[in-house]
Amino acid sequence: MPAVSHVLVAGAGLAGTATATGLAAAGVAVDLIDVKPEITAIGSGITMQGNGLRELRRLGVLDAVLAAGYPFDSLGLRAPDSAGTLLAEIPDARTGGDDLPATVGLPRPALASIMADRAAAAGAKLRLGTSLSSLSQDGGGVDVMFRDGSAGRYDLVIGADGIRSATRRMIGVTDEPRPTGMGIFRAFGPRPASVTRTDLYYGGPAYIAGYCPTGENSLYAYVVEDAQDRSALAPAGRLAAMRDLSEAYHGPWDEIRATLTDPDTVSYTLFEALVVPAPWNRGRVVLIGDAAHACPPTLAQGGSQALEDAAVLTELLLSATTLDDVLWAAFTARRFERAKTVVEASCQLGQWQLDHEQGDLPGLMATITALVSQPA
Repeated sequence: MPAVSHVLVAGAGLAGTATATGLAAAGVAVDLIDVKPEITAIGSGITMQGNGLRELRRLGVLDAVLAAGYPFDSLGLRAPDSAGTLLAEIPDARTGGDDLPATVGLPRPALASIMADRAAAAGAKLRLGTSLSSLSQDGGGVDVMFRDGSAGRYDLVIGADGIRSATRRMIGVTDEPRPTGMGIFRAFGPRPASVTRTDLYYGGPAYIAGYCPTGENSLYAYVVEDAQDRSALAPAGRLAAMRDLSEAYHGPWDEIRATLTDPDTVSYTLFEALVVPAPWNRGRVVLIGDAAHACPPTLAQGGSQALEDAAVLTELLLSATTLDDVLWAAFTARRFERAKTVVEASCQLGQWQLDHEQGDLPGLMATITALVSQPA
């Protein structure tokens, strides 16, 4: 028998749906809840690297992800000049193995839907529009009260409820995300034929101007600036600000900018980082994904790290017979330093740009590539 027979997963993002799928497929009774009334995802697109694709294949959704997204195997670097000159095309590391693409871009809502459908098909019971209001635990389980007035008792509660995790606060973890000093405009729109991979423009009025294809007919584009309070901007103001920042970038950016006309496709968020010190559990409640560790998107590893958490936790819960300190020590040993290293590297890359410092980018990238190329 596995270490758990009845589990609550709070949060239907990548970490939550992946864990729910793995456990439910093995016969564990799983309740999966999310505060949102429908399956949605913040942001326009997501970049999944090979190590994340490796976990998506394990979950049985790789074909659906490839059909919904756009795979590519290189990274372009362009100059912020009048032509958007291509400076280099760099083969991207296949961190999931040679039989997987290096990278897949896809719309976040599409990935969210694929993952929720897979969890439900595996047997997880999905309840939307509710969240935890309280929890208490003893040696044998966790008693939970939900916002809708219902209650339950579980062997384990998994807090996969994101960077603003309510579960984290309920178990007394006071660590909160910190701003890193950058903000990002993102927009979703049609893909010009000239966009077949991620290209990055460094310099000019923004720290980074880039784009990623997310399907045959879609992409998301972004510009990264100094963090500032943009909350007072109406949608039309966000669109105008993003267009203004993008004016310095050309080549494919000229075609992208011509399609930036719908204010509702533009969002603005601040870069934040978080690493909850080990261990990530308090008794029979454990944090995973962004609830435990969140990184700015400079290395595009947030989603992949969440999927790795899910894979390791699922494996340990199904292979052990007791939910004890030995299991939690194994989880910490396999996940804490790896996730912490990714977060710190993501922050370092941004800090070099903030400081206008020429850091050891090749060395940093080599270190992270070697790390995530190894199974979690």
